Amino acid sequence: MDYFQGVVTEYLRADRSVFINTEILIQLDLGDSPAKGRHWFCDVAAANFREQTLYLCEITYSKTMSALAARLLSWSSNWAEIRQALVRDCGIPATWQIKPWVFIPKAYHDALKRRIGPITNKQMDAGAMPAPLITYLESVVPWQYKTWDRKLAALEEET
Repeated sequence: MDYFQGVVTEYLRADRSVFINTEILIQLDLGDSPAKGRHWFCDVAAANFREQTLYLCEITYSKTMSALAARLLSWSSNWAEIRQALVRDCGIPATWQIKPWVFIPKAYHDALKRRIGPITNKQMDAGAMPAPLITYLESVVPWQYKTWDRKLAALEEET
């Protein structure tokens, strides 16, 4: 785990309705030796019970965004199977939403958006992977939110 994975994990954990699992294996096929392109280790899975959503969180500060974009495009191509695998292996309800959520430096936003264009074009397809939520690493440092209840702080700002 790199430094920012811990920072993001603490950010996610600050919402009392969120429970996390780090370095979670997403495995499409059962068995001890998953095939290449049929499994991934996700940085953080964040189950938000208030929203009934499982967020698949990836964290990077790579300038090119190429590895992250490749991961997202691969997930998009296998989205229905990923959903089934998470229901099967993690026990989340089939009715829950599953969404990718990426944490990147603000300066690399455009680089990521250019690389994941095909994902946003599929948005209208039923069963397609949702476009990833994007949060900037600069906004998840502990002095930017209430560490004891991030969600309530966000709700206060909306009113």
